[in-house]
Amino acid sequence: MTSSSPSDVAWRGLSDVTTGRVFRPDDPGYRTHTSLFNKRFEGRHRPLGVLVVADVEDVRRALAWAREQQVTPVVRAGGHSFAGYSVNDGLVIDLSRLSLARADGSTGLVTVGGGARLGQVYDAVRPYEMAFSAGTNPLVGVGGLVLGGGCEYASRRFGLTTDALVETVVVTAEGAVLTCNDRENADLFWACRGGGGGNFGVNVSFTFQAQPVPDVTTFSLSWAWADTAKVVEVLQQVLWQAPDEFAVRIGLSTHGATPSSIGENLTVTAAGQFLGPVSGLMPLLDPVLTVATPTGREVLERTYWDARGAMTHATSADEFALRTRYVKTPVSGDGIAAMMSWVERWPGSSNPDGGGIGLFSWGGAINRTPADATAFVHRDTMFLASMDTSWTDADPAGLSETNLRWLDGMYEAMAGHLSDSSYQNFVDPALDTWRQAYYGDNYSRLVEVKNRYDPDGLFQFEQAVGC
Repeated sequence: MTSSSPSDVAWRGLSDVTTGRVFRPDDPGYRTHTSLFNKRFEGRHRPLGVLVVADVEDVRRALAWAREQQVTPVVRAGGHSFAGYSVNDGLVIDLSRLSLARADGSTGLVTVGGGARLGQVYDAVRPYEMAFSAGTNPLVGVGGLVLGGGCEYASRRFGLTTDALVETVVVTAEGAVLTCNDRENADLFWACRGGGGGNFGVNVSFTFQAQPVPDVTTFSLSWAWADTAKVVEVLQQVLWQAPDEFAVRIGLSTHGATPSSIGENLTVTAAGQFLGPVSGLMPLLDPVLTVATPTGREVLERTYWDARGAMTHATSADEFALRTRYVKTPVSGDGIAAMMSWVERWPGSSNPDGGGIGLFSWGGAINRTPADATAFVHRDTMFLASMDTSWTDADPAGLSETNLRWLDGMYEAMAGHLSDSSYQNFVDPALDTWRQAYYGDNYSRLVEVKNRYDPDGLFQFEQAVGC
């Protein structure tokens, strides 16, 4: 659907039939509800209007209005889409007021509104000392996270966020309000577990199964750049044999605006946690502590929730780009050398996030779910490799393009060492092969679900299923 331009009378009509508030481009508050986490895409779209819905009935009426006015709707929860897909040139349906999160300590069930952010989920489950994989940034919307997979340090033990989902309520393009689980509307439920946000309808609530959590031990280690190759090699061996309770993020990165500062800031790090005491962690870390002496070392026993606060991870909210591949088996020495070479060639910027590659440990419970049991197909993965770069508006003209060329070069260079699959939650607008890369053999089934629940293609964006 190509968005038309409804009259002022039509917009007043939307206000009249909904309880929430409509914002037009000249209204105070419009920018708040159309801003994007990745400032790279700020201003590329100018929505005709935003409806901040107050309830499920508002969602139904907004979709009916969009169909009647021939306006393409898009769903916005946290606004963290890395490609800016949280806004479009039509109607933004903002779910931020649907944010209630409640937990039942007796059953472990956690039900949250479609606009809830992860911090609200943390607050709901913390009193019961239970959790599910719910990301590492409290500002991220739970909807986008769960619909595209959702991973964090505890995912090797608890599975992906989408694996904890036991029910979701979806408002379809035709305005039907459907409860989706393994028994009711099971095909749509399957698609919502990894099929990506914004494809099949508006998810107005989610129910998750949480599990008890123990105290944990966190670690943060760094080494001299010269030790990178042997550190990465040994950490891969450690993860290959580690129990599900162990997780690590390996980072090869740099930052700075000049060649000298980039070279001085080259670092290799390992941050992670063990769901248990320090006595269980140290035998796992001993091989890498032996192969190279860290330049920085912190190992602490914490409560699960203290660890959650300490391990918060957020990509810069300025301008950035990411490209991903999965690591199925340990990266070879040549592959590690290629990573190092490309990080050393990062072109620089004034963004303190810099550039580099991170290897997020997967496996464990993630891989024990069959690839066709949910829409999330990547069930044979050891690491998620995320290549990233960043810059700001204050940088010289053309530096953003230089950074993007560097990122593309690194992505292509790693093709011989990593897989061709990619993570749909780190959405990549430069990825031409996204259908296969995101969804693999599950894509054709996703199209069938799309055709059943949104046959006219009301929900559209650049990488929407069925496009």
